[in-house]
Amino acid sequence: MAEQGRIGTRDAFDAAAADFAALGRHLWEPLSADAVAVADPQPGERVWDACCGTGASAIPTARRVGTDGLVDAVDVSGPMIRGLRDRAADLPPLHAHEADVTTWEGGDYDLVQSVLGIFFLPDMEAGTRHLLRAVRPCGRVALTVWRRGAMDPAGGQLALAVAEVTEAEPPGERPARPIDRINQPDTFAAWLRGLGLSEVDVLVRSRSLSMTPEVAWLLVTGSGYRGALAELTQEQVARVRDRYLARLHEVGLTELDVTTLIGTGRVR
Repeated sequence: MAEQGRIGTRDAFDAAAADFAALGRHLWEPLSADAVAVADPQPGERVWDACCGTGASAIPTARRVGTDGLVDAVDVSGPMIRGLRDRAADLPPLHAHEADVTTWEGGDYDLVQSVLGIFFLPDMEAGTRHLLRAVRPCGRVALTVWRRGAMDPAGGQLALAVAEVTEAEPPGERPARPIDRINQPDTFAAWLRGLGLSEVDVLVRSRSLSMTPEVAWLLVTGSGYRGALAELTQEQVARVRDRYLARLHEVGLTELDVTTLIGTGRVR
């Protein structure tokens, strides 16, 4: 089941790759700028950017480490990695790899970072432990997750729009997910300590996304929400778009909470 889930996630992000990059300036790049500022990569450091997408965090990290440093940017999505290679052609420190981060064999990194990626791993805790094993002794870790409630209103309205168009039963209460255990500052910090990290700190970075019709639909087609459209015809997708945007207007959702938690620590 875990592998099937992993394949479904990869397919969704493969399909979303072009719009993922378009959404970047509105969402991924500001959030990644927050994460990179907290992670604070230094000149000459070796960094692993896990679940890198199209490089919103890997690219500024490569600029920070400079020509004496290294950034291994790893993602399972081939289209996203190809897009990153094009965007980073003038950044020699950045090496983009199409690979599963849960089996990546790099190591001895000064910093391992992942921005909004660990909760997509088939087993979040085991996958994160694999990331930590790649850090040198006393090296740093910086992991970013959504704060509880962030993004949820958009996902809920999308699910209702899909149900209406497909004449399916309205979705019930969202089932519990691994991220629900760590999407508050105190629970995230406790979880990181439980993984063996020292000097743990969790920072809240409050942000909102202006939900213009263009951005609101990019949020669907340029993120993991793209998977909700996978089984629909083009005509159904067009109807879902219209109904989704109408629902956002009906409930007055003009600003979406996209607040993140940035957890940092050191490997003992």
